[in-house]
Amino acid sequence: MLTKLHSKSKLQLFIALLAGILFGFLLQKGGVSNYNIILGQLLLKDFTVIKIILTAIVVGMIGIYTMKSMGMVQLHPKNGSLGMSVIGGLIFGVGFATLGYCPGTISAAVGQGNLDALIGGIIGIILGAAIFAQWYPKLNKNFLKKGAIGNITFPELFKVNPWIVIIPLSIIIIVFLYWLEIAGY
Repeated sequence: MLTKLHSKSKLQLFIALLAGILFGFLLQKGGVSNYNIILGQLLLKDFTVIKIILTAIVVGMIGIYTMKSMGMVQLHPKNGSLGMSVIGGLIFGVGFATLGYCPGTISAAVGQGNLDALIGGIIGIILGAAIFAQWYPKLNKNFLKKGAIGNITFPELFKVNPWIVIIPLSIIIIVFLYWLEIAGY
């Protein structure tokens, strides 16, 4: 159904730009581009961030697998490994601990005019990417592929229909989100 879109790279870029603007707008409206809300999440006092993340996971899971079921999209999971997760987690963690933003919230914060996100965040992303690119050949050779898990998804791992994983997981997340709300978090 979307095969014609694959041959139109300029249209794909335009759609990606619109999706990015919408994503940033929703992050900003949700409040997660606000440093104090992110800090509140890290201190376990404000659960706005986790509510938005979990809501996005449920919507994304259901949306992607619905489109996959209708033949509109194909999934192409990337290979993973323990080494990649450790390095990625360390890079993400250092950036998050240093500035208090993740890459998505930095973009939203820059969009709303936060200078700390613009100067520290964008420069940090560029510097971090440059350092990683410089170290990539050595990391890839010695560490990134350690503990390889391949490109398997949970439904493939359990050898079940994806909806057997998606429906119960969505219910668990929704119940947890409801509990957060009634508990006043």
